[in-house]
Amino acid sequence: MSEQIKNIACRLKELREIAGISAETLAHEFNINRETYLEYESGVADIPVGFLYKMAQRFHVELTDLITGESPKLHMYALTRKGQGISVERRKQYNYEGLAYNFVHKMAEPFLVTVDPSTPDEVVSFNSHPGQEFTFVLEGTLKIIIHDHELLLDEGDSLFFDSSVSHGMQAMNNKPARFLAIIL
Repeated sequence: MSEQIKNIACRLKELREIAGISAETLAHEFNINRETYLEYESGVADIPVGFLYKMAQRFHVELTDLITGESPKLHMYALTRKGQGISVERRKQYNYEGLAYNFVHKMAEPFLVTVDPSTPDEVVSFNSHPGQEFTFVLEGTLKIIIHDHELLLDEGDSLFFDSSVSHGMQAMNNKPARFLAIIL
């Protein structure tokens, strides 16, 4: 488990405890089981970015606060230069780069995501989180599985979906796939 994940998990637990809410109550609120929530809070399980986004909304903090421990400061605009977004470590085959991390009171979270090709024996990792998600493929081919629907997206293709439905992504053709993901 990375140091960043440990720190995020500690911040989740701290928010819940400060609010005086039980893990059971919060898990029920987010429609996940208590064990899954406690795995997020302890840092032993992958914490979906969408879940972090909804936690930030629930506790009226910025996602950047949860990820970095620091508050965003910009109000009018936030310029993020190529390669300078905030890195969000999650799963080994995914690299998330937050593109508006320093803007206060965002209505959506944009990420540049790179998915490395998987080995033939690797299983697609699924997650779900409250809200909606928009994906626009910039490079490569991306297989997106939503519930039991498999969709292939090539460069320039986009998809908008209900992110509370179980979904997973995989880079195809033995090449990385890069896409813009916007979580609402």
